[in-house]
Amino acid sequence: MYVELHASSAFSFLDGASLPEALVDRAADLGYPALALLDRDGVYGAPRFHKAALAAGIKPIVGCELTIAKGLGGAGCWRLPVLVESAEGYRNLCRLLTRMKLDAPKGEGVLTLDDLDGGTTGLVALAGRAALTGHCYGVGGLLDRLVGVFGRSQVYIELQRHLLRDEELDNQALSALADAYHVPLVATNGVRFAVAEDRPLYDLQTCLRHKTTLDRAGRRLTRNAERYLKAPTAMTRLFRDRPDALAAAGELADRLSYTMADLGYRFPVYPVPAGDTMISFLRAITEVGARERYRPYHERARRQIARELDLIEKLDLAGYFLIVWDLVNFCRQQDILVQGRGSAANSAVCYSLGITAVDPVGMDLLFERFLSEERGEWPDIDLDLPSGDRRERVIQYVYERYGRLGAGMTANVITYRGRSAARDVGKVLSIAPDQIDRLAKVMNHFEWTDPEDTLARRLDDVGIDRTNPRVGQFSVLWRRMQDLPRHLGQHSGGMVICQGRLDEVVPLENASMPGRAVVQWDKDDCADMGIVKVDLLGLGMMAALQDTFTLINGERADRTGAVDLATLPPDDPAVYQMLQRADTIGLFQVESRAQMATLPRLRPERFYDIVVEVAIIRPGPIVGKMVHPYMKRRAGREPVQYPHPSLEPILRRTLGVPLFQEQLLRVAMVAAGFSGGQAEELRRAFGFKRSERRMAEIEVTLRDGMARRGITGDPADQIVRSITSFALYGFPESHAASFALLVYASAYLKAHYPAAFYTALLNNQPMGFYHPATLVKDAQRRGVRFVRIDVQHSDWSCTVEPDGAIRLGLRYVTGLGEKQGRAIQTAGDRRQETGDRGAPLVCPKCGCDDPSMVEVVDGATPRARGFCSTCAADWALGEQGNLSVGAAGSRFASVEDLIARTGLRRDELAILAEIGALNAFGYDRRTALWQIERAVREPGELFKTKETGDRRQEAGGRRAAQSSPARTNEKQKTRSPLPLMTPDERVVADYAGTGLTIGPHPVAFRRQELALRGVLRAIDLPQARNGRRIRVAGTVITRQRPGTAKGFVFLTLEDETGVSNIIVRPDVFAVDRVTILERSFLLVEGVLQLQDGVTSVKAERFHDFAFGEEATPESRDFY
Repeated sequence: MYVELHASSAFSFLDGASLPEALVDRAADLGYPALALLDRDGVYGAPRFHKAALAAGIKPIVGCELTIAKGLGGAGCWRLPVLVESAEGYRNLCRLLTRMKLDAPKGEGVLTLDDLDGGTTGLVALAGRAALTGHCYGVGGLLDRLVGVFGRSQVYIELQRHLLRDEELDNQALSALADAYHVPLVATNGVRFAVAEDRPLYDLQTCLRHKTTLDRAGRRLTRNAERYLKAPTAMTRLFRDRPDALAAAGELADRLSYTMADLGYRFPVYPVPAGDTMISFLRAITEVGARERYRPYHERARRQIARELDLIEKLDLAGYFLIVWDLVNFCRQQDILVQGRGSAANSAVCYSLGITAVDPVGMDLLFERFLSEERGEWPDIDLDLPSGDRRERVIQYVYERYGRLGAGMTANVITYRGRSAARDVGKVLSIAPDQIDRLAKVMNHFEWTDPEDTLARRLDDVGIDRTNPRVGQFSVLWRRMQDLPRHLGQHSGGMVICQGRLDEVVPLENASMPGRAVVQWDKDDCADMGIVKVDLLGLGMMAALQDTFTLINGERADRTGAVDLATLPPDDPAVYQMLQRADTIGLFQVESRAQMATLPRLRPERFYDIVVEVAIIRPGPIVGKMVHPYMKRRAGREPVQYPHPSLEPILRRTLGVPLFQEQLLRVAMVAAGFSGGQAEELRRAFGFKRSERRMAEIEVTLRDGMARRGITGDPADQIVRSITSFALYGFPESHAASFALLVYASAYLKAHYPAAFYTALLNNQPMGFYHPATLVKDAQRRGVRFVRIDVQHSDWSCTVEPDGAIRLGLRYVTGLGEKQGRAIQTAGDRRQETGDRGAPLVCPKCGCDDPSMVEVVDGATPRARGFCSTCAADWALGEQGNLSVGAAGSRFASVEDLIARTGLRRDELAILAEIGALNAFGYDRRTALWQIERAVREPGELFKTKETGDRRQEAGGRRAAQSSPARTNEKQKTRSPLPLMTPDERVVADYAGTGLTIGPHPVAFRRQELALRGVLRAIDLPQARNGRRIRVAGTVITRQRPGTAKGFVFLTLEDETGVSNIIVRPDVFAVDRVTILERSFLLVEGVLQLQDGVTSVKAERFHDFAFGEEATPESRDFY
């Protein structure tokens, strides 16, 4: 019987229009006993193809189309299809692909025939029309080379018939060539799509591959739709004159026995002390860790650990735990903050080994979520690490320990989604660029969409004519593009390691980041094929926490009393008070508008409440309508009920409302009779990119199972809605517990060590929900003082001064590169004594550095104080250091010295002058601008005249200037013809030069005018009457339009007193869309809503009030 031996899927990346599953489904419908998948230069789709084929009862045959460079006299490349016959052949194919990928830049790899020599055992080659390229290899020369490389029994001549006249002439030549070399013929159809109706989609991919449009593609397109998976009877008719070629396809399929059932993968063996086995050593170190963690080491913990170790031994997983333990130990030895996440938080063994900081015994977490004999798969341990260089050190440690060919990052297959598909389809169809932009925005997939939010409605919203034939074609192709692979990316932190050579198990290729290799399969494919993954995930908050601990603990060699993640005091009242007030700007996971609106209602009082808070504000619980029932039951406004009495033990802890993945898995097992394997399939569908389709299939199984147990009607609907909604991103309890620990840690540090915490946040931007400008204002409202950027004292990063103030770092100077910034910092190694000029004072409250506004009172006495006319601040001069340029701590003697030793450009100097970073030389900002012009260019007539006047003035009044700071300031004023900056000009300069200001908030300059217009401050809103019509104004710091909000938009405005939350209905948004999306300052009219401690404004009208667009930070927008 005929078998198709040359089919390519969408994993050929723009050279195949059907997913592997679609090809298998079509083959099953046509009655194929086997099918071969040959994707271009990889086995990217092989795991999914293998899994789908086995489920359909079809023998999966794997292979590849290898890109081969033409001979020395030729140009370009050709493709050689190869099929895997044996395990050795599969290993050889993986090695060949690895060589091709690693020896060339990403996406440019090719092989030569010489590369194949000695590495083709177990592979069968199909020589097609490329064998006729006599101008490169001579007549019959290529086939002769292939026979020499593969062996005569391993080479076939491939015939294809697509109803093309020139192709038939080639087939006659190929038949003659086969007779000449005594090589058998085999018939294939060179399949590129499952059904003929997919030909337009393949044409679209062809245009994208060649970077052209459908109008200009010409002969690059396929000439007909014949390259689909045809029925055996259709192929029999096509090749009725060559029955030998048809028979050879079936015979070769029988001969190709390799099916990927055993890849030969082995997890590395961990070296243990002599006389120990891996399990005995694991038991020993677990005992040591448990006695340190559990004090006292109580019986419940002993039983749990003993049960886990017995199962670990039974499943032969001791080496896995030891290797993860080794990674954690490396992090600790290198002073890299690390925390285990994922289902590892459910394991008392992981807690004892220091892999996780969450006690699963105390929290009563489900161990079976972590490890189960029935599931028969490897456990899931994720390690959260500080993002950046520290995580990279851990990744490189893995490569060093297991070898460059023994470890690799897991892939992330980037698929077409709403926006990316809209852009590519629009380009190919030659749709106007402005319409493509509108289509891309409107077609962007949210995490959830309203059932009424149809494609037609979206097109109408952006004013696109649906009757246009090209728009109709766009709609069809856009739908078909969904979920097709676009390109191969890299997983955020997943690594696989192997005993021996990983490149014999799965091909490796270069990642976009130097020094890394990525395997050709994603994490789910690796799990399906039995390959173990360890996630090394980078979290910005982990970096911020580690930097905070470093600042707090200083350089102490003795770690006794040091503050770290494991030693934070539990149940700190200040932490829970902060959370109850929703004072969470800068905190991990709970700083979004939705989280802030939930915290005052939830009123967390213990750690498990934080776990619930982390998990409940997710699309899964929101769409599943679980949030409000839980809140009402927690507040006692609704009785606790269960969808079915059998579910009470599972849902009792969360008041009858399922909030965690583990609960939903157990609900499926109890209510619908799911097996452990089915529950695991359900869990994987929760986080799977193709979850919509998979969840629809699972829903049928759920309802059937519940019906058999008598659960129907509303209870069944409620259970199904709860379970299926989690496919839209719901949290496992173990993840929530690990994240809750970071929430607690960040809140604790913000409450007790605010200067160190905010410094670390500023040094690890971008991260979190808010712009650095918002973090600075939030810190100032908490009493944290800031000191401006100063070339004499600022480092590249922000630092904490001895008096507790935060010194802003040079990293925030717009346009100043790190190299130049660090050059300024390191110049402090050569300090010089300088002249007698006094540096102008800076107000520690508002940051004013204008000499005309900041003066010295009682300057000649020990009671000398500073006074700011801008904000009326009064402070002892001892509170502000660095008063003299001539002090020993100065880096530079003058502006000229700064230029000479750092090589700063004029534009960089200008920015430094405008933000006050040169004021320590005795200048105000405008005078500093004048001085850098004198320093960087030859003086013209204007400067010469000015210099002459300066010298005369200095000669006549030096003594008076030395005796009076006020006279000194007057002297500075006359040095430049430029006027002094006004306070609002300084704020504008701050935002333009650093993106933030430590001076007054921009809205403060308009407060008097706003008060006359009846505009309330953010701090006044909670004291106003609920339901009152009010006005509020501020800078827009966030915009959100979640997919779960049915078109509602949420804004956060900031003024000088705090933030206010604005709710925008869809109809209001439609009217004021431009103002809402494009203006940085907004005045909002609306109705005040006070409910359960949450303050918000329901907007009715929007007005723009401009302070100066350059005086605003960028908002963080989430659509």
